[in-house]
Amino acid sequence: MAKPLRDQPRDLAAIEELERSLTLRTFTADTAWALGTLLRDRLRALSAAPAVINISLAHSNRILFQACSHPGTTPDNDVWVSRKTKTVLRWGVSTWYMHNKFHADEVRFAEKYALGAKAGEYAIQGGGVPVRIQDVEGVVAVIVVSGLKQDQDHGVIIETLEEFIWQEVQEFRQGYGQNV
Repeated sequence: MAKPLRDQPRDLAAIEELERSLTLRTFTADTAWALGTLLRDRLRALSAAPAVINISLAHSNRILFQACSHPGTTPDNDVWVSRKTKTVLRWGVSTWYMHNKFHADEVRFAEKYALGAKAGEYAIQGGGVPVRIQDVEGVVAVIVVSGLKQDQDHGVIIETLEEFIWQEVQEFRQGYGQNV
């Protein structure tokens, strides 16, 4: 069994700082595959509950990785993936950030942004995280997990990104003979 996920911050400044620290050096289809498989492996070890993992490019709807952690996901998971992705792309922050900004009040969220009948197209439940790369402004991709509790959906993405970046740094250092 995998180590449990740590509690996720609820303070907006802490969430923003954490998300900004998760900037990648590059992002390609190979990066999405490596991240996606790492995320799937972590989800399989973490829980027997089925979840969908989706990694897609920003602004093109091009899916670079999609998989299920276990059998049993439903079409509703795909609806959640779409809603979380739209939230990340529109506001450039995680759905967990938006959840905490509005204290889970979806009515207040919809009123603030005058979403009206389109409010259901967005989700302020955790599990959608922006991908940023160095020296590029804005969000380049979105990672979404749907199927666990929202803090777990979010936390597993964050912790997997941290692990992935740590591995990148180690490989970079070893390439230059600078062992840690």
